[in-house]
Amino acid sequence: MEKTTKIYSLYLVNNKTIKIMKKSKEAFFGLFTLIGIFFIVTGYNSNNEQAKVYEFETVTVVESLIQNGLGRSRMISKTETVNYREATTIRKEDGEKEKSKKSRAEIRTKAFEETKLLNFYNIAGIRFNNIATNDAMMRAKLNEMSSQGWELVSVAAGVESADKERDAIFITRFFFKREK
Repeated sequence: MEKTTKIYSLYLVNNKTIKIMKKSKEAFFGLFTLIGIFFIVTGYNSNNEQAKVYEFETVTVVESLIQNGLGRSRMISKTETVNYREATTIRKEDGEKEKSKKSRAEIRTKAFEETKLLNFYNIAGIRFNNIATNDAMMRAKLNEMSSQGWELVSVAAGVESADKERDAIFITRFFFKREK
């Protein structure tokens, strides 16, 4: 009987050990599978994906807030490409500077797309249909840019007014990018 008990005890010990080993094996297999998938995914993305290069475009809207409709409102886009370095002064730590040799007239762009917009005001006051028309014009431009593959990245807006003046301009800049 003692021999049977020992064999039975040994069987229980071995059976528990086998179950523990099976669970450990499954846990290690699962862990290594997750680690392998992680390395495959991150290795694939970092090695095969080159750094993307984008080109950028800006659309600027200037809306006049000048009373009696005397101002000018425009949407400016498709400006010619310029080399900004030609207008840049580089200041060094020792106080020296490399100044741009170009005058303002030489760096001014003359080629751009200018779309007329309506002023917010006329002699009778604020014109809500003018605002609606301007919104429709901007929406048409944004939709056109989107259909050409441009992605709207950011919008910046502000109001400029001289001190103690009632007249002002409202300026909005739309920044776009697309892959080259």
